[in-house]
Amino acid sequence: MLDSPAVARGAERPSPNVVFILADDLGWRDSSVYGSTFYETPHLKRLARRGMTFTNAYSASPLCSPTRASILTGQYPGRLRLTTPAGHLPQEVLQPSLPERGRPNQKAVTPGTRTRLPNEYFTVAEALKQRGYTTGFFGKWHLGRAPYLPESQGFDEVIGGRHHPGPPGGYFAPWPIDTIPQPTPGEHISDRLAEEAVRFLKAQRDRPFFLCYWDYSVHAPFQAKEELIEKYRRKADPRNVQRNPVMAAMIEPLDDAVGRLLDALDDLDLAEDTIVIFTSDNGGNMYNVVEGLPPTNNAPLRNGKGSIYEGGVRVPLIVVWPGRVEAGSKSEAVVSSIDYYPTILEMLGMEPRTGQVLDGVSIVPALQQKGPLPREAIFCHFPHYIPATGNLPSTSVRRGDWKLIRFYADNDDQSDRFELYDLRNDIGERKNLAAAMPEQVGRLNALIKRNTEQTDPLVPFANPAYRPSVAGWFGNQHAAVSVEEGRLQIVSTGNDPFLQTGDVPSLSQPAVLEFRMKSTARGMGQVYWATSKQRNFHRDRSTLFEVTHDGAWHDYRVELAIGSPLSRLRIDPAQGSGRIAIEGLRLLEAKGKVVRQWPFE
Repeated sequence: MLDSPAVARGAERPSPNVVFILADDLGWRDSSVYGSTFYETPHLKRLARRGMTFTNAYSASPLCSPTRASILTGQYPGRLRLTTPAGHLPQEVLQPSLPERGRPNQKAVTPGTRTRLPNEYFTVAEALKQRGYTTGFFGKWHLGRAPYLPESQGFDEVIGGRHHPGPPGGYFAPWPIDTIPQPTPGEHISDRLAEEAVRFLKAQRDRPFFLCYWDYSVHAPFQAKEELIEKYRRKADPRNVQRNPVMAAMIEPLDDAVGRLLDALDDLDLAEDTIVIFTSDNGGNMYNVVEGLPPTNNAPLRNGKGSIYEGGVRVPLIVVWPGRVEAGSKSEAVVSSIDYYPTILEMLGMEPRTGQVLDGVSIVPALQQKGPLPREAIFCHFPHYIPATGNLPSTSVRRGDWKLIRFYADNDDQSDRFELYDLRNDIGERKNLAAAMPEQVGRLNALIKRNTEQTDPLVPFANPAYRPSVAGWFGNQHAAVSVEEGRLQIVSTGNDPFLQTGDVPSLSQPAVLEFRMKSTARGMGQVYWATSKQRNFHRDRSTLFEVTHDGAWHDYRVELAIGSPLSRLRIDPAQGSGRIAIEGLRLLEAKGKVVRQWPFE
């Protein structure tokens, strides 16, 4: 039971230690354990030789903070209503909601998210602390600002553990944070964390401990030791889909840190009495660009971090349990990050608190190869638009080899759209079988409905304010858009008409937007741009221009000071009601080369 005292090491029934290692943004194929021929991870291979490697392990979310919350609580992110990584934001949101209307260019209304993991959740660290374990947290937290910190969630010692989404200030010292010792300028943060974690192991060698080593690697910013970048630059093969030398150089310090922890357990004679769990919080990043390439490539999986497809949620998992798990074994069991909490409890002979809600199940039967897990399916509720990855608000279910994705309000009539995949034969999710197998869709969708009823997440619904795109452009509630005779026609019905598009080139330099326009409205015109780094429209990324509203055609040339990869454009043609027409719309580089032209057909 939870109030049972821990048995001191050397007594008749010792309590195993637990070391939980969590990588950040490490994809399923981003190690030699899972088949990478470019990344070098000898220490992860060493870890795999000691325990069981899982081929069907999942994060409960394709983004970091929701998965981290699921590990600590054993609950789905949807139940927690913490579904995006917003823990670094200054705004404290504990009761997110669903608005009544969404953006006119979005078919679904999507919910907000908690920006903090409330302290009232009884975490796995608190459970072990009650059992008599000394608990330590080392690395990335990203589940809120004070008072929503590891110290309030059951951890005795904290190194790092604040709101930062990535390494505070970058990977190399000095770091603008007072919870990480900084003895050596230029030191890599993974090296420092590993040294501090080894110090913790040495200090706790005579009593049971629970160590969460949650490295910042390999999250952005994309920085690495120069000698390692050069090493992998020489090794890169243009025929290999994984060939980004910066990412390879970021993975190596993570692997080295794993090696230092294993060495310490061996040297302290603790390895045979320590459970080690290694996994990642989501799939590998494929939407940023580093040296002209995505940071990694998740092939054969589809997409990556921030996507509900396999590349976003299938992750590595290695579990070492000396004397209980066969060394060098593998498992095809389907497991999720919600499972680690109940698994650790069973490993230690503990029970959940009376009335405690755990969505996960213990994976001990899989670890000991004693039959299937006691559940029918796992789920991922990710109700958000993520422009960088193309993700749509959705929920997925995996039962056996079958995966169904329910995309909310995504059909032309704003009904839900479904994709069905046989992962045994189509791990890359290329062949959608939904139309050919409606009965299977119905059975799996029933599981999604049941899980939604049980976990009570905020669920997207059809947006009453939605306006379909016209030639790739969306008008807002004040702009009714149509195409006539090769021209974009806008009827402005208010004081703030605008239209926007994501159909733009990934341009990272100053540009010019040229077009002809006639208008009977009034007011100034303005062009906004958003980028992959600054995803919202803002007046700092806009250009005002004078408009002649006399109902006649006039030529306009608007200069745009773009500095990061362009992701969206927005045109505000007026500031009042009236009729507007646009033709000859094109985007040019500053030197005059046309990079995008919109033929309104």
